Amino acid sequence: MTTHSGFSTESVAERALLVHVDFPGEHAAEELSEFHHLVTSSGADVVGELLAKRSSPDPATYIGSGKVQELAELVESTEADLVLFNHPLSPAQERNLQRAVGVRVLDRTGLILDIFALRARTHEGRLQVELAQLQHRLSRLVRAHTGLDGQKGGIGLRGPGEMQLETDRRLIRVRIKSIEESLQKVRRQRAQGRRARERSEVPLISIVGYTNAGKSTLFNRLTRAEVYVADQLFATLDPTLRRVKLDGIGPAIVADTVGFIRHLPHRLVESFRSTLEETLGASLLLHVTDASAADRLDNIASVEEVLAEIEADSLPVLHVYNKADLVGESARIDRDEEGKPWRVWVSALTGDGFDLLRRAIAERVAEGWVDQWIYLPVTAGRLRAQLHEAGEVLAEKAQNDGSLLVRVRVNQVHFAHLLRNEDLTEHDVAVPRELLSECSVV
Repeated sequence: MTTHSGFSTESVAERALLVHVDFPGEHAAEELSEFHHLVTSSGADVVGELLAKRSSPDPATYIGSGKVQELAELVESTEADLVLFNHPLSPAQERNLQRAVGVRVLDRTGLILDIFALRARTHEGRLQVELAQLQHRLSRLVRAHTGLDGQKGGIGLRGPGEMQLETDRRLIRVRIKSIEESLQKVRRQRAQGRRARERSEVPLISIVGYTNAGKSTLFNRLTRAEVYVADQLFATLDPTLRRVKLDGIGPAIVADTVGFIRHLPHRLVESFRSTLEETLGASLLLHVTDASAADRLDNIASVEEVLAEIEADSLPVLHVYNKADLVGESARIDRDEEGKPWRVWVSALTGDGFDLLRRAIAERVAEGWVDQWIYLPVTAGRLRAQLHEAGEVLAEKAQNDGSLLVRVRVNQVHFAHLLRNEDLTEHDVAVPRELLSECSVV
């Protein structure tokens, strides 16, 4: 069976045993619930789980010899195809566990990589997944001698990076270098597009948030797009950009990005840096949170951690608490001490609160925008057209000589740029004293 993304998948779901260790100070219930969601998102059937409590991981097997014996018996009784750990394992721990239980063992990083392999749709996304997979497998090539990895695909073994583990390290390094060169080209193209948007001063609004918080549903309703939506982790992997028009602001770009997750593997953040860099140029971040999630504060902290890692933590943020209907909250805007919107309660599914969301976005983006009357002589027809394109012309009043009084709301930096292009200054477009009485607020 092959998915439309081109990846080979098993026609029969693999039978997976889950292993979760509860360490002091961790939220075991939330961690385990999310782990189950990760596994089902990968397409596996859960046939059992092994839970343990430890003060620290065992250096050799992570769970200790007694639990390893228990795990081996569980594998045999459930006829499991693989064992999935909700923790990062070292290559040595993975090898020792495989040798003891007789089936493939995959850690949390490998599982997330596999889900990314299933979700990537674009050429860039597939390259990024392949790079992360190869880097992860490079240290685990010795597994080729365990005899557990056959020719078939499976969880942890599929995606564009699927190679036989017997492949020589040198060949993998050559492939890694080739992918990195290809990604550099993609990054240059992305940077050019980003610079073009910055020159036009069209605001970029980037949607970020914990995976499965409802970002794509919100994106679709906000932009009237049709981005793939599913109750799965990492349903959206490749960034999607759409142009919208905001009342009082004019054109803007909205970007839907990959969801973040607790303990997101560092190499994934690195591999997807160019995708995440769409966030860096944002005029405003919409941080979407599932208001109904019991651990929503931890989810917010996890997103902020990744934003800090890509140096996007200083950007303006508007929090969007989605699924407000599930917690009995009415749609509303919460404002800070200065009266600025900092959080909006909405339901992306029903559309409740989206008028408030658009208003809050416009308010936050409007910081640094010009709202004033200007005077355009007959010769400034091109500037008038550009103002219509760049911002929003709120009102026009024609004069007998063909000149115009125009009320504009436009980005301040872009306004100055447009004037420079026409060899004009703000003084040149200032409303003449005798016409000031006509500039009534509308």
